[in-house]
Amino acid sequence: MSLSVGIVGLPNAGKSTLFNAMTQAGAAVGNYPFTTIEPNTGVVPVPDSRLDRLAALFQPPKVIPATVTFTDIAGLVRGASRGEGLGNRFLGHIREADAMALVVRAFDDPDVTHVEGGVDPVRDIDVLELELQLADLETVTKRLERTEKTSRLQKEKEPEVVALLHRVQEHLNQGMPVRTMPLNPEELAMLRELWLLTGKPLMVVVNVAESAAQDPVPKEIVERAALAGGDAIAVSARIENDIAELDPADRAAFLHDLGLEEPGLYRVARSAYRLLRLITFFTAGDTEVRAWNLREGETALDAAASVHSDIARGFIRAEVTGAEELLDAGSYKVLRERGKQRLEGRDYVMHDGDVIHVLFNV
Repeated sequence: MSLSVGIVGLPNAGKSTLFNAMTQAGAAVGNYPFTTIEPNTGVVPVPDSRLDRLAALFQPPKVIPATVTFTDIAGLVRGASRGEGLGNRFLGHIREADAMALVVRAFDDPDVTHVEGGVDPVRDIDVLELELQLADLETVTKRLERTEKTSRLQKEKEPEVVALLHRVQEHLNQGMPVRTMPLNPEELAMLRELWLLTGKPLMVVVNVAESAAQDPVPKEIVERAALAGGDAIAVSARIENDIAELDPADRAAFLHDLGLEEPGLYRVARSAYRLLRLITFFTAGDTEVRAWNLREGETALDAAASVHSDIARGFIRAEVTGAEELLDAGSYKVLRERGKQRLEGRDYVMHDGDVIHVLFNV
């Protein structure tokens, strides 16, 4: 499953530094706008203690975590919706992402300029959201005009579509993102082809100074993020980049010295995973232990297809248990003796933490 989170923010907010720390991909970092022009993409593992414990139980030669794809997108500036900066090119890159991580700067550094003249994370969220809302408003208005015209020419009314577009237009005119609208599944399906920017799931990543890495996110930022329909997470991109460059054996000591239990990027990866409404299931044995992702509500057949299309094509049934039940049993043999391994059909809705073995015949 290829789902991506676009890292979005004003120039010099620390997007590429954060991206480098997450992916160790070496994206260019510089103190000037639009260092990133073409998006950089990296695949980031999602930390999961269940995977680690299953690996310790089976001790296979291969252990593969679930992943999320992050895309570092060029900095947005005021007027992007009107073509300022990289304008439509930038907005097009955001449309391709499934969710957004809005990076805002909360650290002072005289050597790193701020395009708005000073550090104010709440203002920066307002600037970013406004540009995205204006772009969406233009998209919705054009579609509404076209839909109403087409309906008249064909002498066929599309009252549901027209009414929905008017609702979205009014919501945007009030300065509110589409993700905060109460929409049913049918309405979401109607809007899907518009690729609305403010309809995408959102989290705000607050890039703080090294001295504030342990501090909670300021209340005013949490409240502004909630108003935009998202959560807020604080990390120091500079610290995270330093951690990423250390040998794994030295990272624990470095974190301990900073008073941190884990890298902040672990929280970013897990939050991105939740943002995309993903769950984790596992395949576990002596040759490989692997975490896979699925969208919430997907079935055993979808899980089988994630592993291999042939397995889904020849699906007979699935043997399913919970990761914690398997870990508690210590082996499949004991698990079966306890009656904890269930047989499920193709329509079984997968749960987070399921361990699955698919019986199939192609």
